[in-house]
Order: sequence, then C-alpha cells, then structure tokens
Amino acid sequence: MECVIYQEQTGTCEEIDCRQADGGCQVILDRLAALKPDEFAWIRMGEPRYEELQRLGDYLMLHPLAIEDAVQAHQRPKQERYGDVLAVAVKTLWFVERTAEVETGEVMIFLGSSFALTVRHGANDPTVEAARRLAEQPDMTRLGPVSVLHAVTDVVVDAYAQSAVQVRRDLTDLEQCVFSPVREDLTEQIYSLKREVVEFRDAIQPLVPVMQPFTTARDGWPRQVLPYFRDVADHLARADTEVRALDDLLVSVLDAHLAKVGTWQNDDMRRISAWAAIFAVPTMVAGIYGMNFDHMPELYWPYGYPCALAVMAIGAGLLYRAFRRNGWL
Repeated sequence: MECVIYQEQTGTCEEIDCRQADGGCQVILDRLAALKPDEFAWIRMGEPRYEELQRLGDYLMLHPLAIEDAVQAHQRPKQERYGDVLAVAVKTLWFVERTAEVETGEVMIFLGSSFALTVRHGANDPTVEAARRLAEQPDMTRLGPVSVLHAVTDVVVDAYAQSAVQVRRDLTDLEQCVFSPVREDLTEQIYSLKREVVEFRDAIQPLVPVMQPFTTARDGWPRQVLPYFRDVADHLARADTEVRALDDLLVSVLDAHLAKVGTWQNDDMRRISAWAAIFAVPTMVAGIYGMNFDHMPELYWPYGYPCALAVMAIGAGLLYRAFRRNGWL
C-alpha cells in the first residue's frame, strides 16, 4: 500500500510512510482525517485482501459492492456512481515478447471529493508511471483527484497503442510466412494470435463508451481537465480502430492460409493421380500377359518380352510428358 498527499494550490506532494505492521493502513487513516481543504490523497493498493480494503473502504464510505468488485477483479471496463464516489474499472494490457502473448490485468479507480484510490490486479502496474507523470506535471494535481483518473487511464491507453504496434509486427511476420513459397502449416500460430487479439479487443471496446462521458462537462469536475480526457479518448479510439483492423486482417490471413493449404493438397492429389496413371500402363500390360492362356498373341515370339517392356516404357513416358506439360508433375 502506498499513499501520497497532493497540495492542489502548490502542486507539491507528501509521501506517507506505509512500512507499518498493518501495511500503513492506520497511518493513512490518521492522515486522511487531517486532510486540509486544498489537499487530496492518492492511495495505491496492489491485490489487497478483503479485510484490508474493507477497513479503508469503511472510512472512505465505499459501497460494499464496489469493495467486492475491487477485491475479486475480473470486471469489464465500466464506471459506476456510488453516492459521492465514482468507480471506474479499466483493463490493463502488456505484450510479452518472449511468448508473443498479450497479458491482461485490471485497475479499479475510486474518486471522491478529497481522495483517489486505485486497486491493481496483475503483474503490470500503470500507477507507477502515472505517479511519475503527475510528479513531472504539478499543474495537473491542481485539478484535484480527477487528475489521478486521467493519469492512470492515459498510461493504460498508451500501453494499448504500444501493444497494438507489437501485435501488428507479429501479424506482418505471419503474413510474409503465409505468402512465401515455403510450405509450412501456420494455422496454429494464426489461431493463437487471433485469440490474443480477441482478448485485446475485449479490453478496449467496452472502455470506449466508458471514457466518452469524461470528455464532456461533469458536476464537480474542473473544465480544464476536459481537453486531457478528450486526448485520451482520441488515443483510445485509434487503438480500438487498430485492433478491429488487426482482427479483420487475421481472419483474412487465416482464410488465405487455409486456401493455400487446400492448394497444396490439390497439388499432392494431382501428383499422386499422375503417378498412379503412369504406373497403370505397365500394370495393365503385365496383367494381360500374365494370364497364362495358351492362345495369346505373340506368346512364343522371341521378341515378345522386349516388345512388351517397350510398350510399357513408351506408354509411361508419354503419360509422364503429358502430365509435366500440364503442370501435374
């Protein structure tokens, strides 16, 4: 657990020492009780226990359902109003280059009149980068707790854009392999990337309508923050468009690859059929002359055996030439 107290007038911040036995919860509660009118607190928690969050939530007057959602995670991107507290759930994304997979997490953001509470689930923590940006832009903290919401969502949406670029790079590599002359079955790789893009899409698409209301005037929010949220919404819309395009391209790549696999199979069947037809000629001649009837043409002719072999060779050679000319071999 971490806590920072921001001065809205000066933009300065004060970090609270949370290295106590209870994770600093009592120290934070005492400092929250002493907040001045021009101060607000940002409390950051990572995968907290229910009792730990409930103790803090009772003081901040968080709704029990909000506490339950924050502890259990696995929420769709959404925003809900619980009295004077706004709760926003956001999916976090990051791309793991080693496995070429998109990993997901979640951040729950609670905004009150004098506090911002973020609850993180997953290995990636966007609040660290968000805190760094706020430290570099003290003017943003003068906008109050809503500046925390902007900073966190801005970091999350930037990560969406970066992940989309990396997924696009993997898709480009797959496209080159699909349309290369090398015969390689890439169905599993394409399907795996398709699943990653679906997970990507499920995180971004529900967030678009969640962010849209933040771009218009809201009660209690300074109007200066609206352009910043419009910038985040614009980046989110571009990331959403990119993910939709990636999804459509993957479907096309998979269809093209399956069509190419079908072409390979047709080529193989034509080769097999061509060779079967070539071997059918000597088989037919040998079968006729292997019937062992007494009265057969040229049965006792000294040149019958070489002549039969010549007929087999000439017939097979003519078929081989015809199949080669037609591209079957």
